[in-house]
Amino acid sequence: MPASVFGWQAVAASAPFLAGTMIQGLLVLNYSPNSYIFERWHGTLLYWTILAFAALANIYGSRVLPMIENMTLALHVILFFVLLIIMAVVSPTKHTAKFVFTDFENQSGWSNDGVAWCIGLLSSCYVLIGYDGATHLSEEMQNPAVGVPYAMVGSVVINAVMGFAFLLTILFCMGDITTALETSTGFPIIQIFYSITGNLRAATAMTCAIIVMAILATIPLMSSAARMAWAFARDGGEQIPCLFSNLQSLILLGLPFARHLSKIEKKRSIPTISILVTSFFLALLGLINIGSTSAFNAILSLATVGLQISYLMPIILLLWRRAQSPSTLLYGPFRLGKAGFSINVVAVLYLTFTCVFLLFPPYQPVTPQNMNYACLVLGAVLVFSIFYWIWRGKKRYSGPIIEIEGVPRVEVL
Repeated sequence: MPASVFGWQAVAASAPFLAGTMIQGLLVLNYSPNSYIFERWHGTLLYWTILAFAALANIYGSRVLPMIENMTLALHVILFFVLLIIMAVVSPTKHTAKFVFTDFENQSGWSNDGVAWCIGLLSSCYVLIGYDGATHLSEEMQNPAVGVPYAMVGSVVINAVMGFAFLLTILFCMGDITTALETSTGFPIIQIFYSITGNLRAATAMTCAIIVMAILATIPLMSSAARMAWAFARDGGEQIPCLFSNLQSLILLGLPFARHLSKIEKKRSIPTISILVTSFFLALLGLINIGSTSAFNAILSLATVGLQISYLMPIILLLWRRAQSPSTLLYGPFRLGKAGFSINVVAVLYLTFTCVFLLFPPYQPVTPQNMNYACLVLGAVLVFSIFYWIWRGKKRYSGPIIEIEGVPRVEVL
């Protein structure tokens, strides 16, 4: 739970940060450097604006959130096909299959191509986190025991197919890779759109499609992060040693705050205080970007590691229970059957592998600007959490009580 709390706070920050900085990239693309200079505080102001929009949508639009999310899904699919068709049809040149499937570009400074490839997994790992978001809204769903698993599996399968198709189209149509990587906009995808279309307005419109989706994605991301913090507080979060924690979690540990954070607004039946507190601390994260983009990116990178570890731990425990006492496992209506064990084993191997390489610095030689500070933050918080658990946490927290009809009462530790 604590790892997921932090992970979801940082993931919720990633979408508005992407949208805000991509808007800056469009300004660089459309105006000469003398007309617009890329400043970090500009991106933070745009980031705050998007956060405010998402917070208002979560609070005052709570009753229409399902409709907003359905419309977002439809727009997601429509824009995917629009961008895909434009790139495939308009691109003046096409790369060969040899370039797409066999050529290897290593501009990271790492001498070993295999290590460079493993470190490059961060991008693919990022899109494979967050599928647990449906579980955070399970108490507001009908028949969540079936709906949540189908939502999780369905989102991964559908977006995997779409993402792979989009990736192939980009690789075949992208044009010169060096031009894309050295773009002054800060986003190779913006330069790729411009190289494909040769038109500023077309490239701007295509980039706006991504920006709009990132802004709309901030709404459910904030909703999930707020529900996660609310559930954490409801279960006595101020007493739990917060692994992979952030500023919000540290305050929850030090102050009698969870009692207020766990309240539900009667009028709208939503955790309004949790939404406001989540928005506030996400806004504070934006201040880090003003001081150092590297430090802010470290927070986002650590979110990926934190969520992956939060997925890894219960799978390991499930495998241990399968081996030690399978009769004690209580299954719901959704089961993977005989394939479940193999899937669990593959998941453990994959998550263990990626959690190691996600902490490596992405470039060589390592400098203060390109260092991956996620390992430093993770190590510091782990040390703090261990000492806190020994000193105080284990004496005060015994876990939420789960009562199941016909089963003796057990404590979840």
